Parts: sequence; C-alpha cells; structure tokens
Amino acid sequence: MIQTKPALGGSFSFQKTGPTVWRMGYGAMQLAGPGVFGPPKDHDGAIKVLREAVAAGVNHIDTSDFYGPHVVNKLIREALHPYPNDLVIVTKLGAKRGPDASWLPAISAAELTSAVHDNLRHLGLDALDIVNLRIMGKIHEPSEGSIEEAFTTMAELQRQGLIRHIGLSNVTSKQIAEARRIADVVCVQNHYNLAHRDDDALIDELAASGIAYVPFFPLGGFTPLQSSTLSDVAARLGATAMQVALAWLLQRSPNILLIPGTSSLAHLHENLAAAKLNLPPPVLAELNAIATATNH
Repeated sequence: MIQTKPALGGSFSFQKTGPTVWRMGYGAMQLAGPGVFGPPKDHDGAIKVLREAVAAGVNHIDTSDFYGPHVVNKLIREALHPYPNDLVIVTKLGAKRGPDASWLPAISAAELTSAVHDNLRHLGLDALDIVNLRIMGKIHEPSEGSIEEAFTTMAELQRQGLIRHIGLSNVTSKQIAEARRIADVVCVQNHYNLAHRDDDALIDELAASGIAYVPFFPLGGFTPLQSSTLSDVAARLGATAMQVALAWLLQRSPNILLIPGTSSLAHLHENLAAAKLNLPPPVLAELNAIATATNH
C-alpha cells in the first residue's frame, strides 16, 4: 500500500491555462466487460481499482461514454464522486456502440452534442475537463480526410462552456493542423509504443508546440508487446517487460502522458512503479532497436 502520493513520472501542464497532471495516469477502458462492452466481471473490484489509483496519486483518468457503453463513466462516478480538486477526467467522442458491440462512427453535430451531454450526466459534471474528438479512420490507425465539420462542433461546445479543452485521437499531422486553425488542441491520442513508432516525428512536432501526446496501446493493446530484447532488459533491471516499455515511453519525450489500463490492483501498482524506473542510455539504445527489427 502506497502511503504517500509520489510524483508519478513528473508533471505536465496542458497549454492555454490547462490543468497540470502527473505524466503517469490511468486508462479506465478495461473496467468494462469483454470487448469493452457490458458490465465488468467484478463490479466491486473495478471500484477498488479506481479508488486505489487516485489514492496512489493518479490525477489523470482517461475514459469515454462509449466504453460499455456508459458503464465505465458510471463506475468512475460511483467510485470517485465528488471528485478530488486535482483530478482531471479526459473523455472522448466520435464513436458509438452497436447492439453487437461494434464500433461505429458518430461525428455529426447532433451525435457529438448528445455525447457531450451523456458524458456530463454519467460522470456527474457541469463541464468536461478535456474531450478528445476520436476519428475512426482505420479503427486503430488514422487516415487522411477533413475533420473540419466535426471539430467546429467541438469548438462550439467549448464556447458553450460544456468542454474546457479539446484534444484529438487517431489523427494525422494534417488533421491536427486543420483543427488548430479552428481552436486550440491540448493533446493528441494515437497508437504508439516501443515497437509501433509511426508517430516519432509527430511527437517531436507536438512537443515543440507544448501539446501532450498520449499513446493508446502503450503496451501493445490486444496483442501485448513481445520481444526477447525487452524481456532481457527487464530481467537485468529487475523489472517486468511492461514496466520497461512504460518507462521507455516516459523517457521518449517530456510531452508523453501515459494512461495504461487494467482491472487488476496488482497490475495497477506495477504500472505506477514504472514511473520510478530509469533507463540508462545503453539500455535505451537496445530498446530503440526493437522498432527497427519489427519493421524489417
């Protein structure tokens, strides 16, 4: 049991008077049932994980009303409301769930407006701290195309005071530039990890603008990272492979914020402990070579 609240990976302040969070946060997606659909296997266990995350110092929780749907936001409200003053809840819009658990785009003005109100109601909030517009693209990879209409709706919802800050998810550099001509973008959530590094240039570009980059699937997602190099490094450091993968992300760039998800208390503490793991330059060089090997 952690008795004090550690500085989890150092802090990051979202630009344009945005909040400050520890760089190691928590992603709540896995609290829903299988396939992120339906109720959790263990309701009380899910509540415990959320409360323990906050007790351990986490002040950045990532969620969405399409997780469940509605299930995860209701769990967050049950576990944590009234929320601590420093807790930043980041949610996302742009999709809905079909009765068969399918993921469907939902980016019309009416759908986005309805989704904001759903998130507000289920989380028990008057305004949402940060809302990411999730572009479905190729589901887990972005694809080019204008996002002007949907992002303009987001900007209008911000002007109405329902959203404080806006982010983007599953987007390209061109789409980010298009959005920034309409309103400020404080964060980007894309697929990135030790082996999947398509966004290397984008991360550096965003860092120069003070925009947070929040990798989804930081541990590989539905197919966890597997590498003999990663396993060897972890064994030498007395850490788990997943802790090393998270530590690598924290050291990759100061604008990277992590939201690893889990429904297990043990894994929660393992993930948070990765914030204390320092990877020396020779180890970083070994790990950087994993992406090269993966892509050839």
